[in-house]
Amino acid sequence: MNIETLFNALPGAVAQGLIWGIMAIGLYITYKVLDYADLTVDGSMATGGAVCIMLMTNGVNVWISLVCAVIAGMLAGLATGLFHTAMGIPPILAGILTQLSLYSINLAIMGGRANQAVSVTNYDLIVSSRYVRDVSVQNPIFITLIFIIALIAILYWFFGTELGCSLRATGANEAMSRAQGINTNLGKILGLMISNGIVALASALYSHYQGFVDVNMGRGAIVIGLAAVIISDVVFGRLFTNFALKLVAVAIGAVIYYIVIQVVLWLGLDTNLLKLLQALVVALFLAVPFWKTKLAAAKKGGKADA
Repeated sequence: MNIETLFNALPGAVAQGLIWGIMAIGLYITYKVLDYADLTVDGSMATGGAVCIMLMTNGVNVWISLVCAVIAGMLAGLATGLFHTAMGIPPILAGILTQLSLYSINLAIMGGRANQAVSVTNYDLIVSSRYVRDVSVQNPIFITLIFIIALIAILYWFFGTELGCSLRATGANEAMSRAQGINTNLGKILGLMISNGIVALASALYSHYQGFVDVNMGRGAIVIGLAAVIISDVVFGRLFTNFALKLVAVAIGAVIYYIVIQVVLWLGLDTNLLKLLQALVVALFLAVPFWKTKLAAAKKGGKADA
């Protein structure tokens, strides 16, 4: 176990963590703001990359391709929202149905191929792992930070508007929101569209970073996103109470997650056990708040007996 090997791998872990942090911010909107369990992300995490990469390989400008990727993700969110609100399908099942549909759709977008490579030599990629150790404006860490700052600023502004507040009210108390005249179904659909649009943005950037898009790229994305959200809540929950800071904490949570994974792999874990490790890390951070509550209750009970 050479410590230099770990330090050399850390820039890549931070860059990937930041990109997945964008995805986790999208998940935060449904999981925390809307109080909606959305599993669409496992599909839309591949859709954004597929749309962006295929458009680029057909000569479309990289920024236009990126916008189209976001729109494709929003359409995926729209489908889930309509499944739930117009057809009465439960949230989890609605997400699963969209996720399953997106597998075939993503294959169709990619011309029936399971993956599509793009080289930074031949295409103007926004981020690339080739420059992850460079001290320059091409470094994906620097570029992704700009995306995160801009995204958080936009979301902070939007959720301060009347429409954004109606979405937050829908998640906080749907029955009361409906009683106040808020169209909660529209709020859910809009929230799902925004969430999956952000996930698709992360997908496109991740495809650029790794130099290819794969139809299975989104498999397990929900686990990574939830890990980032839970880690941010456990580590920064009491420190960050402002909405914008909570979004910052989610991005940091994704970075922490990837650093933990990188350290464990450096310690010699079999890569075949990586999915098991990811599940255990999420389970651990999910359990921490419960253990804290139990411990506080036990201490309170002990003082009462005394």
